[in-house]
Amino acid sequence: MIPWYIATEPFTPSDDATWSKYIAWSKLTQLEEVVSLDPMLCPSVLKEIKDEYWPHIVNEDFMLNFFVDLGYLTNQLSGIAQKNLLCVFRNPASHPKSPSPSFEFLGYDLVDTQGSASALTNCGGFPDVFSNFELTATGLLANHVRAVQVQSELRTLHAQHGHTDCHLWAIFRAVGP
Repeated sequence: MIPWYIATEPFTPSDDATWSKYIAWSKLTQLEEVVSLDPMLCPSVLKEIKDEYWPHIVNEDFMLNFFVDLGYLTNQLSGIAQKNLLCVFRNPASHPKSPSPSFEFLGYDLVDTQGSASALTNCGGFPDVFSNFELTATGLLANHVRAVQVQSELRTLHAQHGHTDCHLWAIFRAVGP
């Protein structure tokens, strides 16, 4: 399993009015921060795909913000102070290991296959599938087995919903400076 890397904008209570509106709408009152691959909540800090990125990124539809070369991505991020540098694994068969001690495991996200919305934090909830209080303080599921179960039930029970055909993402965040 090859790790992919992405840098996203943090979404925290420091975003004042936006955060307050989001918490009121989502009812995810336990959140201290949202760490997600949902581009509406946590967009990529790199706003455009430059031609020179092509040898260093994942060349798949909806995946162009993901890098396979951590060193290259890190160089592109110089001067960007506010970011979450994430190491992710798409649809892991079991809980993956961190590629290095500089990344800590945060949890699992379920983002639709078009890469447009997290079914966990940006769809208004699915109480027949999971409780909002199953989500961690960063809006993720903590356990691989449970994340796979939620992924399957979303597809089965809410097949008509546009954001429930999801990839399961294991998310690790860089620690330290």
